[in-house]
Amino acid sequence: MHLRAKAASENLLDELQDTLAHGPVARRVETLRRVTDLFVSGAVDYSDEQVALFDDVFACLVRHIEAKAKALLAQRLAPIAKAPPRIIRHLAFDDLIDVAAPVLTQSTQLDDHALIENARSKSQGHLLAISKRQVLSGAVTEVLVELGNIEVVHSTVNNPGAEFSAQGYSTLASRVEIDDTLSALISMVSSIPRHHYLKLIAKASVSVRSRLEAAHPQEANEIATAVREASRRARLAPAAMSKETVIAHGLVRALYEDGRLDEKLVGNFAEEGKFDETNAAIACMANVTVSVAESIMIESRAEGVLILAKVAGLTWSTVRAIISLRDELSGMKSADIEACRLTYEQLRPSTAQQVLRFHRMQQETGSTAAPPT
Repeated sequence: MHLRAKAASENLLDELQDTLAHGPVARRVETLRRVTDLFVSGAVDYSDEQVALFDDVFACLVRHIEAKAKALLAQRLAPIAKAPPRIIRHLAFDDLIDVAAPVLTQSTQLDDHALIENARSKSQGHLLAISKRQVLSGAVTEVLVELGNIEVVHSTVNNPGAEFSAQGYSTLASRVEIDDTLSALISMVSSIPRHHYLKLIAKASVSVRSRLEAAHPQEANEIATAVREASRRARLAPAAMSKETVIAHGLVRALYEDGRLDEKLVGNFAEEGKFDETNAAIACMANVTVSVAESIMIESRAEGVLILAKVAGLTWSTVRAIISLRDELSGMKSADIEACRLTYEQLRPSTAQQVLRFHRMQQETGSTAAPPT
């Protein structure tokens, strides 16, 4: 079969030269159809050498056919795992989305490098086609959520085969400020790490509150209370807790109840970048709920971490590790670390307890009053 296919391919290549030199458009399209039929019928059995020969044939043909024929070629080659790689790339980078979309969405011949290059250089339609692939790596989704319009971002988040990197989640959280509906979509992503989900909720709450208050300034207090309550419920929703987060919280609680949770463990959690464990440990040692600790860790400035840590009785070296963890996860740079150290050393436990009681009250009542100074 290989010899027969190779002979047929070489005969077609000879015919192709004559067609390109003398044939009308209709004859060129017919030749393309015959070449495509020949390839599709034996693609599984072709050797790399034969596939390369077809690649040469297709490369000659696509320079002399109209867009409609190109689009049909893309549709037929896109699902084939051994499709000629150069023609697949050529079709993927075509300006016409009808030509590019089938291969961008389906072809496994396009690696992450090609997909990222395409996303950075082509249209929103190309990005949308990429967002519908069966599998999307974190590197590709980073570019899609950075450069894509609302439709592209929604399509990416809705794709069950999409993975997200830390940078991708951070970009999504920032985009929530201009697209409130993203918060509901992202909350459905089962793999989203807890700290990214909490940051998302915090940003969405600020965005929603700002818009509502601008539209109804006379109801600012009621709006603030309602948004805070909605944010609290979103944080506590069972669907917002991944299996990994639930296990981490349970492990820390068990360690605490057994008397085995100490400062060394908390420091290890922080240094290893384990947000769920670190947060749950601080909550246990400061005698507050995980929800209160989470809200302080994610939503407040570094002073909030200092308050929690002082109540928990932690030393500065551990506190510094926690601040570093928080800054790394939030993507923000905290206040000067030396200033934080001085503040922590001067902070009295009684003052920290008073402020923490205020935060606890906010969580329970939705109050928006300023914390005690």
